[in-house]
Amino acid sequence: MIRDYNRIIESLSVKLIKAKNIEIIKAVVVEDVYDVENVLIIANKGTVAYDKGGNKITLEKGDILFVPEGKLISQSYGSNASVTLNSDQFISNRSDYLKSIDKPSPNADFENFSFIKFEAKIFESVNFFGSLDIPPFIIRNNKKVVSIMKTLLEENSSEREGANRLVGLNMDYLVIEIIRHILDNELFVEKLATNSNYFRDIRLINILKYIKANLNKDLSNKVLASVAKVSEDYVGQYFKMLTGINPQDYIEYQRMEKAVKLLRTGKKSIREIGAEVGFKDTAYFCRRFKMMFGIPAGKMRRRETLAEV
Repeated sequence: MIRDYNRIIESLSVKLIKAKNIEIIKAVVVEDVYDVENVLIIANKGTVAYDKGGNKITLEKGDILFVPEGKLISQSYGSNASVTLNSDQFISNRSDYLKSIDKPSPNADFENFSFIKFEAKIFESVNFFGSLDIPPFIIRNNKKVVSIMKTLLEENSSEREGANRLVGLNMDYLVIEIIRHILDNELFVEKLATNSNYFRDIRLINILKYIKANLNKDLSNKVLASVAKVSEDYVGQYFKMLTGINPQDYIEYQRMEKAVKLLRTGKKSIREIGAEVGFKDTAYFCRRFKMMFGIPAGKMRRRETLAEV
């Protein structure tokens, strides 16, 4: 297994999306936080918590909350939060609750926390932590991860020479230490054993790469079979045997994930975005989008919870 994980780590491409320090102006619970990137949150002073199966789990000093991409989660910021909002309500009134600050401080007279959002992809096509299907969890008693996060936050806001290079190097270091933490503490053993299997099959990797590069094109099983050089009748069974899902469900998820990014980062119309991710029928795209995320595509433009504070 060590060789397998080394192979995965060597194939990882890691990218920092955002890193910020946040002051909690007023305590709040946000009941449906959703991000398409991985998020790490560390409480510098005060309370950060999340809901796990109906139980409130509070970060202690030095704890880090890791939320893998694509996980819907209820989070609370600040002590004794009495206000509960959904994401849309929170985003509309974000400045009442949180604001960016230059530096984190455990000695400040206000509650504050820091967060890092990042991507980690296998062969630049498969979302690594998302593919493992692991739940949010707390990284506890890990001074290395804390130290790397602090360095990233500092260098990301620095204008000194070499800052961008240090951000890239430390992001690689951070992801490796997260993987080591999971393995050292034997977290999610069965999920890891099951869901990491398909990283060993180059034919499947070729399919995943092809899907990523051609989301706006025909991705029928016939096309996928030609990429993997297996029969059309077998490709669906082959894909599901290795990944646990059928290829068309995977393709729709990838299309919707790209649509979310386009909605958040650009100004294209819903029709243009639907076409760019492979939906010829805009109405059908909107129905599938709402079914998957629970809100209309137009509202997703405003759904960024922390990054625009």
